Amino acid sequence: MKILVTGGAGFIGSHLVERLLQEGHQVLVLDDLSTGSRDFSNQVISNKNYTFIPGSVNHRKLVEVSMDGCDAVFHLAAMLGVKNTVENPLKVIEGNIDGTRNVLEVAYQKGIKVIFTSTSEVYGKNTVLPFKEDADRVLGATSTHRWCYATAKALDEHLCFAYKEKGLPVTVIRYFNTYGPRQTSSEYGGVVSRFIKAALNHQPIEVYGTGTQSRCFTFVGDAVSGTTATLSQKANGFIFNIGTDRTITIQELAEMIRRLAGSSSKIIRVPYEEAYGPGYEDMQARMPDLERAKFILGYEPKTGLEDGLRTTIEWYRQNIIGNNGG
Repeated sequence: MKILVTGGAGFIGSHLVERLLQEGHQVLVLDDLSTGSRDFSNQVISNKNYTFIPGSVNHRKLVEVSMDGCDAVFHLAAMLGVKNTVENPLKVIEGNIDGTRNVLEVAYQKGIKVIFTSTSEVYGKNTVLPFKEDADRVLGATSTHRWCYATAKALDEHLCFAYKEKGLPVTVIRYFNTYGPRQTSSEYGGVVSRFIKAALNHQPIEVYGTGTQSRCFTFVGDAVSGTTATLSQKANGFIFNIGTDRTITIQELAEMIRRLAGSSSKIIRVPYEEAYGPGYEDMQARMPDLERAKFILGYEPKTGLEDGLRTTIEWYRQNIIGNNGG
């Protein structure tokens, strides 16, 4: 298949591109490198089936050219991260909605399947665990910027299903706390990345809030396996949670990373107000229901948290800490 990956030079996108090339697909990457890196493509840059196209999904004509002759598009390009959400909500809203609309409009014109990557953020403050794909969304006030990313992604999902009604084959993926090598933009989210950098530099590991909030962390290799499985026609028209249902508190995560890194870092608590400003809201727990993904996609996460963290820590030692001191 000829496949376009928007955001394919980013953290998850670059791993996805490698997997697709390994499976024999012809892969085009459209990325403006705002958060991604050409270095992430070093292992595939000489592959004759790989093409890099510099630019943004917000440029309609470029999207049209990039998607010409494609069989499918994985739309990963997005404006993400807690800091962006709090500090630049307009950038988050426009950056997510405008690009997705371009991709869907062009895909509909050309008859190209779209796999849209969304986020567990759309569940908001829902407390009914585990989250099923058809669960209610519970969000805070529109005056609280914290919720603009979840809202923008949810609207993107609505756009996907609006085009589904017009006959476009679409699939929506909701990632749950994906981590692994190349997750370098800790300032835009990624608690694992932030903790590892601090631990390897023997700096304080800052746990925001009480530390009792729990999450399910998914190794990027498992996330990619679930993502590529959605190329199947049987995935059309569905939303899939892609993650793991093994939970850990943020405090426990900090302690595990400190231990695995052999670090002397202290673990300190930082109030949300100090990290993100007044009025920030967080969810106490987040866990996916994986039954639909297991039944339809055959998805089964295989990498345990300790093994995944060891791999990620070693990547940071070799590529981040060793090169620039952190």
